[in-house]
Amino acid sequence: MTTDSTLERAAGTNLGETLVQVRDLKMFFPVTEGAIIPRVIAHVKAVNGISFDIKKGETLGLVGESGCGKTTTGRCMLQLETATEGAIYYDGQDLTKLTKQEMRPLRQRIQVIFQDPYSSLNPRMKIGEIISEPMMVHKTEPDAAARDKRVRELLAVCGLNPKFADRYPHEMSGGQRQRVGIARALAVRPEFIICDEAVSALDVSIQAQVINLLEDLRDEYDLTYLFISHDLSVVRHLCQRVAVMYLGNIVELAETDELFDNPMHPYTQALLEAVPIPDPTIEKARAHRVITGEIPSPMNPPPGCVFHPRCGIAVDECKKLVPEFREVKPGHWVACSQV
Repeated sequence: MTTDSTLERAAGTNLGETLVQVRDLKMFFPVTEGAIIPRVIAHVKAVNGISFDIKKGETLGLVGESGCGKTTTGRCMLQLETATEGAIYYDGQDLTKLTKQEMRPLRQRIQVIFQDPYSSLNPRMKIGEIISEPMMVHKTEPDAAARDKRVRELLAVCGLNPKFADRYPHEMSGGQRQRVGIARALAVRPEFIICDEAVSALDVSIQAQVINLLEDLRDEYDLTYLFISHDLSVVRHLCQRVAVMYLGNIVELAETDELFDNPMHPYTQALLEAVPIPDPTIEKARAHRVITGEIPSPMNPPPGCVFHPRCGIAVDECKKLVPEFREVKPGHWVACSQV
């Protein structure tokens, strides 16, 4: 079993250096049946007891296949979902204990860049109105002229023509819309931004531009990111540390270069081996480790290690005992009894 002190150390840093702390976070969604008198028959265990820290100025990557709980984790941190159990500390404050009114000032400091640049912008509002709306809500720029000036500054910072303030979202490309989403997130001068698959809907060439923009903005404004993605190539370029999720659990956590050069969990190894190599000769010659079987249902996760039904090195112990999330090397944590 993983102790509280182990979670503190696995999360990564001393308390004075951290901006965000997630402790034993669980998010279970009830499954009901019956139209007239609904009753709960099961729970979808989207997030099942995860812990990590994010340092100030750091970008932590949260990776894993679709349905593993990445986005749910981000939504819980934004308080868009009410966590079933656990704590989420932002600058020492437990967000799960705050009311909506108490949470309001923190929303200025915590922003999000959504996955879909087409549905995350109001089609009936001009770009200038979309970016200025957060300033009006949080009263950071009470003067209309100051808001207008700030909008044009943000558009320029994000690589867009300030004249785009008078356009509607449908008049812009996907990459331009995502830059508007970034500008909107920056409008209230946040400290922490959750990027939920922020480049997955974009073409590869546009992805590179947006990633470079996020990197430049992090350095310029001293931002902290949680970067949720399934694209390991993007994560390696942008993130300092990476947490790998599988079926609601974090199975490996390490610095980026260490994780990519020396993956220890069988799931992480399989994920990295699935990343294509640009050289076709090398790609054709290398061996691939294919993960067999289907992802178990989060309503009924397997006992013991959640990955054991699909793991090539699983033993009988893996079917019964939940592996301890332990530090196998300095800063490198793995939840696998066979490592």
